[in-house]
Amino acid sequence: MSHESLSRDAPVHVIDDDEAVRDSLSFLLASAGLNVVAHESATAFLEILPQFSTETGCVITDVRMPGLSGIELLQRLKAMGVALPVIVITGHGDVPLAVEAMKTGAVDFFEKPFDDEALLSAVESALNLNERTVRRRLEQAEIEERLAALTTRERQVLDGLVVGQVNKTIAFDLGISPRTVEIYRANVMTKMQAASLSDLVRMALTAEIIPLNRESPHG
Repeated sequence: MSHESLSRDAPVHVIDDDEAVRDSLSFLLASAGLNVVAHESATAFLEILPQFSTETGCVITDVRMPGLSGIELLQRLKAMGVALPVIVITGHGDVPLAVEAMKTGAVDFFEKPFDDEALLSAVESALNLNERTVRRRLEQAEIEERLAALTTRERQVLDGLVVGQVNKTIAFDLGISPRTVEIYRANVMTKMQAASLSDLVRMALTAEIIPLNRESPHG
């Protein structure tokens, strides 16, 4: 299995207090063309983290370490709003800790000794997940910018459209004519840069639009 597709600049942070494990992990990842940054503790990682973009990359951490444990690190990252995917490495018999780590937000866990190919695949998935998250965030920001350009009435029409209402129903709810709804609908499609109604619905789902209170006579 080739991992040439893994070659990229996104940092893979390796955190383990065991130097031998840290070195072997770093060698494995670097051999796959990855940008590896090794840390001897979770505290050392957190100290240097501001120097890195937290928009890309991932973290591989031992779950049981002196000082901050892997789970405490996950909690700290969550509190800081850092969404880097975290893969946890556990010793034999530490599966309950790994499960707790997954509940705290880890994307995967591996027991030592782990399969190199499986770990590389997990890292690839984590990096791809991170890239998708960044793309989604940028897309959300663009959609929210377009939403902000809508008038209140256009937004009310949009709300009706994305929950599947036909023009007549929207018109009745808003106390305007179906023809006026058609005009607002055309404006919404233009301002949102939507090619179709399905495109508009997809944007609404991406931006997690919450409909406005439309003071509908139907509640």
